[in-house]
Amino acid sequence: MVQQADMDAVFHALAHDVRRQMLGRLAQGDLSMGELAEPLPMSLPAAAKHVRVLEHAGLVHRSVQGRRHMCRLEPLPLAWAHTWLGLYERYWKEQHDALERLLRTWPGQQG
Repeated sequence: MVQQADMDAVFHALAHDVRRQMLGRLAQGDLSMGELAEPLPMSLPAAAKHVRVLEHAGLVHRSVQGRRHMCRLEPLPLAWAHTWLGLYERYWKEQHDALERLLRTWPGQQG
């Protein structure tokens, strides 16, 4: 069972564009800290702070190989977030269907 604090950390980590970019790049394969930071408009220490947030949320695993810090995506917390968000899919589908019915009956509409 996922703890509330775990989900809070995941959504906090996902709340920043830089961290979402990092996760997107890591979805393509493991990267060193330098490779992960290289395209970003920030220093390596600033990028490392973002990686620590991702690590805290369990979204990234960092290992040291010699002098290189390698980062790997850990997808399980993303699956938790996806499952939680999926609980609202039925609600939004019902809202969309109701809006569609309303628009079909709107005066002057054909259909």
